[in-house]
Amino acid sequence: MKTQLPTKKQSILVVDDALNTVEIIERNLKSQGYKVFSALNVADAVKILDSSPIDLVITDIKMPTVSGHDLIRHVRENLCETEVIVITGYPSIKGAVEAVKTGAEEYLPKPFTDNELITATRRALDKLLLRKNMRSQLQKNKSAPFGIVGNSKVIHKVFQAIEKAATTSATVLITGESGTGKELVARAIHYTSSRAGAPFVPVNCGGIPETLLESELFGHVKGAFTGAFESRAGFFQTADGGTIFLDEISETSTAMQIKLLRVLQDKEVCMIASRRPQKVDVRILAATNKDLSALLAKGTFREDLFYRINVISINIPPLRERDQDILILSRHFMEKYSQEYNKPPCQFSQNALKVFRNYYWPGNVRELENLIQSLVIMKEGTIIDTPELPSFMRFSAMRENGFNRTLAQVEVDYINNVLAMVNGNKTKAAHILGITRKTLREKLKK
Repeated sequence: MKTQLPTKKQSILVVDDALNTVEIIERNLKSQGYKVFSALNVADAVKILDSSPIDLVITDIKMPTVSGHDLIRHVRENLCETEVIVITGYPSIKGAVEAVKTGAEEYLPKPFTDNELITATRRALDKLLLRKNMRSQLQKNKSAPFGIVGNSKVIHKVFQAIEKAATTSATVLITGESGTGKELVARAIHYTSSRAGAPFVPVNCGGIPETLLESELFGHVKGAFTGAFESRAGFFQTADGGTIFLDEISETSTAMQIKLLRVLQDKEVCMIASRRPQKVDVRILAATNKDLSALLAKGTFREDLFYRINVISINIPPLRERDQDILILSRHFMEKYSQEYNKPPCQFSQNALKVFRNYYWPGNVRELENLIQSLVIMKEGTIIDTPELPSFMRFSAMRENGFNRTLAQVEVDYINNVLAMVNGNKTKAAHILGITRKTLREKLKK
């Protein structure tokens, strides 16, 4: 098979205590146009890594004094722009799993063919290139790093948290109100991590009936239940090697929480009606718009699962705390939907922008996006002024928003705004307000 030479010489370090193995690999890689360094032990390999930029390390595992596992750990802890392939003459499932867990991208048992070596090398370097391109795009578009639009201090803290989370495989808990962009943050973590080339699988735990959730997550074998005419893998198997995003994890039952805890502890899943568990290499990102501490106190969320998913915590601020970003987001969505519907972009009047800044935005960024989309579709002129905005926004804008109102007056305004936004739906309003329908009814009576 004829292979295409890389457009730019990529650097590869080959590490093996067997000189003949090093020479064979070095000769094959050089024939493909790669720049190749070699070392017969880990100590010499580390010196080369410290002095030269290396794109890929190909290392043996069993070596005297210091093992290849230690070299992989060194690469993963110190070099974010370097991939690793493991080669070994002592292949085993346990060894492969350990190598991948340590941070290897590929695992090649000896003896391997020239084609297997080149294919694995190209695959690992392609994944590295994908991550580099992603980071390069993010650097070019500084106004929207990770695809998240905003320039406020609070959103920059989120950017910093994403960068740190992307360098590890630790579980992340993303919290924030509905519409703040929790899935966007989860995608940013995945696509800037070493798993970017593998699947990202989002799962809305609250949107799947409890009776189906286990099958959807873990899969089932043929005949497991009525209608199971064939075996089917679940979301965890689909996400193997990549990331699964469990949105609204607070909506899962206690029984499901126990099963998720086992996946986190044992890194394995068991399909419904199967007696044999399957190992999975999946990073878990979880999200919720509820206060898990309050659910812990009520006993509706397991404490052990909470501590398992809350290794890294990222809280996304509501839009009302991102005053600086409201104008940026409004213009961003205006450009987006003007292009989508082939209409000239409108300008916002100063009065309209004042309404935006004063409004509480209970639906957060999602509510703002939906509003701008509606305005683009319905608007005929080039200026969006206060009269074009929804009545509940205009009503809140005409009220006095200074500091001379009582707390009771502020509460009344907010409840009225929320009710207007959800067209009088008390169930939805109570959910947004974080109170029961009974409490809402009592407040409305007053």
